Amino acid sequence: QQEKEDLQGKLKLREHLSQTAGKSEATPAPSKNIDSEMKQLQCKLKNSNNEITKQLTTIKSLKKQVQEKEERIQELQAKISRLERDLSMKRHLIEDLRSRLKANEENEKASSVSLESLERKVKALAEDCSNKKASIDSLKQRLNVATKEKSQYQQMYHKAKDELEKKDLKLTNLESKMIETECAMTELETTASQQLHGLAKQSGQALETVQNKLLLTNDKVEEFMTFVKALTRELQRSIQELRTKIKQAKKMGEVRACKRGLSQESVQLAASILNVSTTDLEEILEVEDDEETAKTKMEFEKDKEWLQYIQKLLEAQFPFASYLLDAILEKLNEKKKLVEEYSSLMKYTI
Repeated sequence: QQEKEDLQGKLKLREHLSQTAGKSEATPAPSKNIDSEMKQLQCKLKNSNNEITKQLTTIKSLKKQVQEKEERIQELQAKISRLERDLSMKRHLIEDLRSRLKANEENEKASSVSLESLERKVKALAEDCSNKKASIDSLKQRLNVATKEKSQYQQMYHKAKDELEKKDLKLTNLESKMIETECAMTELETTASQQLHGLAKQSGQALETVQNKLLLTNDKVEEFMTFVKALTRELQRSIQELRTKIKQAKKMGEVRACKRGLSQESVQLAASILNVSTTDLEEILEVEDDEETAKTKMEFEKDKEWLQYIQKLLEAQFPFASYLLDAILEKLNEKKKLVEEYSSLMKYTI
């Protein structure tokens, strides 16, 4: 750079001298030596410029290398400081670990004793675990059953939901129809109120006629009830008479059979032994036994129940005609059987 500056100074001086010489002399005669020097100097300048450019590039590259190395040094210094810190920390840690090792060695002795007790506990826990596993398996089975039931209930819920949606649609339709019907009802009420005023007068007269008819029908119903009650009582009375007649006929037959079996002398002998007359002896022979009395009581109770049943039918709501007919027909059939029995007994006695 200094050479370049010197050469540039020399060039400037020569240019200045040439200019001053040209001014002093009107027709200057440039010498060949100066031109050759000038060329040499220009060549030197070019060479020096090229060298300077090369050196500048090398300087730049060197500067970059220096900066990189400085950065690397800084990084290494930072690493060294970190490593030193780590080392100090590790030393502290090693000291802590040594102290802990001593404490652990002391604790190991105590833990060995506790380990034995823990092993015993582990065995007991293992047994508990096996029991719990069995209970867990049973619970899993229950869970599976519960999940199946849940799925079924979910299906039922979805079905119910679908049905509810359908019913909601129906409800909305019904509500709309209800509104329409309410409108129609209001219209009908207005027309009906007008018609009712007209009908009220007519209904008053019709009500009187209906009341009269009701009174007549009530009288007829009462007459019918009295007729049915009288009919049932008469039926029951006639049946009881038939039963007594049948009993009497049976007794007469039995007495006659006894008389036929016994001679007149034996009858008189029995009467003399008992110190009674022959007629009194016949009455003694005609006395009812216990079975006959029980039978008569049963028949009386049945008749009573039958009358109560007919009374209930008459007091019951409509329709009751078929039940009433069945009850009366039952008694009529009973009467018919009794009549046949009585007629057959009378034939044998005759």
